[in-house]
Amino acid sequence: MSIASLISLIRAAVVFGTVIMFGAVGEVVAEKSGSLNLGVPGIMYLGGIAGLTGVFFYERAVESPNAALCVIIALICAVAASMLGGLIYSFLTITLRANQNVTGLTLTIFGSGVANFFGGSLNKLAGGVGQISVSATSTAFRATPPVLSSLGVVGNIFFSYGFLTYAAVIIAVLAQTYITRTRSGLALRAVGESPATADAAGINVTKYKYLATCIGAGISGLGGLYYVMDYIKGTWANDGTIETLGWLAVALVIFATWKPKNVIWGSYLFGVLYWGYFYISGLTRSSQELFKMLPYVVTVLVLIIISFRKKKENQPPASLGLAYFREER
Repeated sequence: MSIASLISLIRAAVVFGTVIMFGAVGEVVAEKSGSLNLGVPGIMYLGGIAGLTGVFFYERAVESPNAALCVIIALICAVAASMLGGLIYSFLTITLRANQNVTGLTLTIFGSGVANFFGGSLNKLAGGVGQISVSATSTAFRATPPVLSSLGVVGNIFFSYGFLTYAAVIIAVLAQTYITRTRSGLALRAVGESPATADAAGINVTKYKYLATCIGAGISGLGGLYYVMDYIKGTWANDGTIETLGWLAVALVIFATWKPKNVIWGSYLFGVLYWGYFYISGLTRSSQELFKMLPYVVTVLVLIIISFRKKKENQPPASLGLAYFREER
């Protein structure tokens, strides 16, 4: 493989990995509270379409859109819609104690349906499929550091991405620090491990579950926004890719053994595994599809290994997926 091909693969892996990094970090935060939110793909859909819709109408209404305002509108709309999805999930599973698996899958179907409905409507308003133009916003999201990105090979590898690429890493680091180094992070882990014990210790279990799930959903929704504004450059594609990336994010949570710091390098590894076939000549189409399965295969292998090793720090929260009934305490 040539140097140019290697750089191209790294860039593709970073951009691809950033989408699922947002989704996985948000899901780690939610799962640390014991909420198994399988609605990550739906939440990413909501974040992507909400951000796109907000700036679409802003850019249509203003002759010269302000780039900073475009970014702010997109971020607010995406996070608000995603957190609303997380709030719906929280109300159903925490307050009404509905089955978490069923609720999460329903949220995925709901999110994809809502997003594709509004995406189709935006396409009609724009004049047809592929005609949506939010160029000012997309350009702002994809803007690279002007000096650093021109540093030859180093610039191409490390500094040729939009600001959300670096924000994803920062959020992952902050999530790791919060979970492992703060008092409230310890309380969050206690809620995920044994909500009855945490409740007896005076920790507000419901509050922690709601906050973790909603904040986690907000982070996951940024993955959908990044996909729309950076990955496909400010348009809408009704091809199911967001759902695929959402399930990869869920798989990445297991691969990272519920640690945000592992999500960082794991997401880029998934990107290399997913796009590696593109840089290998002579592969048939069936072989290419097998390459796309590699992230899932690696996740299964990791799951088998941690199951055999049985290290406590590599296991999911003990109450993950289970409803908490205070009267049974």
